[in-house]
Amino acid sequence: MIGVLVSGKGTNLQALIDAGLPIVAVASSRPGARALDRARAADIPVRTFDAARFATRDERDEALAHWLLERRCELAVLAGYMHVLRPRFFEVFGHQVVNTHSAPLPEFPGAHPIEDVLAAGVAETAATVHWVDEGVDTGAVIRRESVAVVPGDTAASLRVRVQAVEHRLLPEVVRELIAA
Repeated sequence: MIGVLVSGKGTNLQALIDAGLPIVAVASSRPGARALDRARAADIPVRTFDAARFATRDERDEALAHWLLERRCELAVLAGYMHVLRPRFFEVFGHQVVNTHSAPLPEFPGAHPIEDVLAAGVAETAATVHWVDEGVDTGAVIRRESVAVVPGDTAASLRVRVQAVEHRLLPEVVRELIAA
């Protein structure tokens, strides 16, 4: 059973839904995230864990971990979740957590990988699926697939091509992980 953590539009969540994966919970860091509408449309239980509603981030992450466990989640998938999980989350939930990242790791960690790739002037980026640990994009890479950077690319044009790969790669990797 899969729990998906989101913060934004939810296009990676939609790819997981469209792949027919057993998603039993969707948690968001933002109350108005479009991803919550996608989850509701698929009849998946949702809950928002807005940091402003908790005394500390540790308290928020502990509550999130317990909520996922109550729904019998065995794997958490970060699909555009824009918060670093605190150690307390892993103490409660464990380390069965994966993330997708729009650049090769460990070369381009952080919140703006597409922009960082373009600024570096490299010939390619990648869609990367990796294990999540307490660091920022520091977990072991599970799989990555290269995406060419073409002359004239903007952040928007490159993001479209990387996301197309992510939308295929993330469900493939998640399916393999839950089958193992």
